[in-house]
Amino acid sequence: MFAVPPNTVAHAADTSLAHPARIAKQFAEQRDTWAHLLRYDPDERWMTLIERTASHEVWLMSWLPGQHTTLHDHGGATGAFTVVTGRLSERVVVTGGRSVEALHTVSPGQSRVFGPHYVHQVRNEGEDPAVSLHVYRPSRVPMRTHG
Repeated sequence: MFAVPPNTVAHAADTSLAHPARIAKQFAEQRDTWAHLLRYDPDERWMTLIERTASHEVWLMSWLPGQHTTLHDHGGATGAFTVVTGRLSERVVVTGGRSVEALHTVSPGQSRVFGPHYVHQVRNEGEDPAVSLHVYRPSRVPMRTHG
């Protein structure tokens, strides 16, 4: 057991050191800071930047049923996304001599993590809208599509 000295002040966590999944989960828990920004686009998934720092960007996205990304990667960026409401599916393609595909269902509170050159496709296959938070480190770079 250890004792905490009186008048000890805990400093806020340094998000420049935090894992992207942890940052996404923290934002998911602070819905009142971004809920007023949320929109839905009937033609394509909707997204807006909600935080940019020297170390990362946080994006809010909404997905109506059937909306999806192309099969893509984020170049050299690393990151994670956390589902807030609804469900998303993530199709992951691994190449390198042989092609391997995996399909993951991501439910509210769950996260998926990606690294440089990670190839995936995200889709709302459900009947309800979905909302997710995406963290990119150091920043969101243009997606590179894959056949």
